[in-house]
Amino acid sequence: MGLFDRLRGDDNPRVAFIGIDGVPFTLLKDNREEFPNFAALADEGTAGPIDSIVPPESSACWPSLTTGVNPGETGVYGFQDREVGSYDTYVPMGRDVQATRVWDRVGENGMDATVMNVPVTFPPQRNVQRMVSGFLSPGVDKAAYPDELRDYLESIDYRIDTNAKLGHQEDKSEFMEDAHETLDKRYEAFSHYIEQDDWDLFFGVFMTTDRVNHFLFRDYERDEANKELFMEFYRKVDEYVGKIRDALPEDVTLVVASDHGFTSEDYEVHLNAWLEQEGWLSYRTDDHESLEDIDDDARAYSLIPGRFYVNLEGREPRGSVPQDEYERVRDELKEDILALEGPDGEQVIDRVVEKEEAFRGDHDDIAPDLVAIPAHGFDLKAGFKEHGDVFSVGPRNGMHSFDNASLFIDDPGATIGDADLLDIAPTILDLMEVDYARTDFDGRSLV
Repeated sequence: MGLFDRLRGDDNPRVAFIGIDGVPFTLLKDNREEFPNFAALADEGTAGPIDSIVPPESSACWPSLTTGVNPGETGVYGFQDREVGSYDTYVPMGRDVQATRVWDRVGENGMDATVMNVPVTFPPQRNVQRMVSGFLSPGVDKAAYPDELRDYLESIDYRIDTNAKLGHQEDKSEFMEDAHETLDKRYEAFSHYIEQDDWDLFFGVFMTTDRVNHFLFRDYERDEANKELFMEFYRKVDEYVGKIRDALPEDVTLVVASDHGFTSEDYEVHLNAWLEQEGWLSYRTDDHESLEDIDDDARAYSLIPGRFYVNLEGREPRGSVPQDEYERVRDELKEDILALEGPDGEQVIDRVVEKEEAFRGDHDDIAPDLVAIPAHGFDLKAGFKEHGDVFSVGPRNGMHSFDNASLFIDDPGATIGDADLLDIAPTILDLMEVDYARTDFDGRSLV
């Protein structure tokens, strides 16, 4: 028990949240002997698979996980979003998240939050105890606040992300060496501030797990060449989670979760190439490279991952589909998407979600009209550059999945059951005894 814990007296209980980006629950459940710390956390607390959100893409998932609301409220739908009333697109950053983060709610209740490496949090907020932004940050010098945090992180050569380009090499040894070094620095920084014990909420994310999964998951799942490299990495993840758990004071509940699941990838599916092939999409010039280049008679286009938009009159600048034909055209598009077959006649799309089913809130004006959830093995891409083939094989062999995300709560009284990503924020607040209105969240507390 740390000094600050002893001084707190009867203050609210605390939470340490550790994110393991993209880790599927079955990986940890099926390898209990390899990962004894996750096994102990499941046995002594509560654990289970949860669903992600639509779409299951990290740039959308982390804003929803940290706010407890759907993308219609956060205003973030993916790695690339469309400006309202325009064909311009942008990469959402922290300031584009329009809903209240869980650490802001903690701060509003007079408590302190340390936030480390959460995707889509750049630039770092200055209303929290300390924050280093995660994925999409340009570097530690601009991503860390206050100066004390920046100076410490620079002194240990902290890394915001691993070098994913190394994963494109056929030999994965250099990529995995870089992944280990990134993971080591993340753990070193997490443990430093956990042991400082001056926070009420610690919220940190290991994102390197997602990077490793993208390039080695099929090796694990299908017992291919790099399986032992994969397992060696995850044994270290398990070790670090165990050490964090052991270091926590008695008044802290550990929550560990991933933002989506993972599965093996067989093909990349270039949806705008398919839309063009099927007559839904055309371009103004042969030298096209962005959404702005679509032609006036284009009826639909796609953004990753699996988001489809009707080129609607009055909404898009050069919309070709009249408002009174919207439902008919969308139904036709949905039918075509569901009929898409892979190179060997396989079903590519598991289901198609209409926007009314998935999105609601003040920021649903840029919501996709349809979101395709792929069958395992088909990774949905977009892109507006010339790409003749609808199906291709890239350097990645792992892809995100909507199902099979992970949740561990070091509390045997929790009930996971039929849970999803939106339940995590209210659960954290309940564990900390922070009041909130039920209508604040799309999810529900699991304790």
